[in-house]
Amino acid sequence: MSTVTKPSLRRSALASCVAIAAVIVWRPSDHPASAEMSDGIMTFILKSSAFAPQASIPTPYTCEGADHSLPLSWTDPPPGTKSLALIMEDPDAPAGTWVHWVAYNLPAMSRSLPEGLPTAATLPDGSRQGLNDFHRPGYGGPCPPPGPAHRYVFTLYALKTVLELPPNATKAKVEGAMAGQVLGHAQLIGLYQRRAR
Repeated sequence: MSTVTKPSLRRSALASCVAIAAVIVWRPSDHPASAEMSDGIMTFILKSSAFAPQASIPTPYTCEGADHSLPLSWTDPPPGTKSLALIMEDPDAPAGTWVHWVAYNLPAMSRSLPEGLPTAATLPDGSRQGLNDFHRPGYGGPCPPPGPAHRYVFTLYALKTVLELPPNATKAKVEGAMAGQVLGHAQLIGLYQRRAR
């Protein structure tokens, strides 16, 4: 009967451990890489071709430029999404959070918003835009006072319903209508510092 040396046993045991680890590492996830659970809510990814996360928003998309709305795109929202809603706000505004953009009833199948959307209460695809804190519908770009850079937070919500709201709804009304209807969210933050005069 042949005998197995101790080094051979150690090599065999190591090979078994590596094989087991490989099975654990390569086990498929329950959710795609672009969607993860956070506090019981599915998160997906929101981005812009105009700036990187936590980077400066270019001047053309601000009140010091043409004030065009930013291009945005996102990964697949959670299953069961019936519509999407977008809120952009500045939590660093001197008088408190300033609302720059409210859009809702974006089609569930949409995966982007183009640059330079019209500042209209209703868009051609049926999406609706609410009133921002400049008292007009649609996008109002960063316009902070001189000083430190402000954060501009874009949050895209995946909803399990289409909101029964007319055009020109405020952020408060949109958030009230979304209560209990959020399946997931995606968030993007940009920065802007006003140029010194």
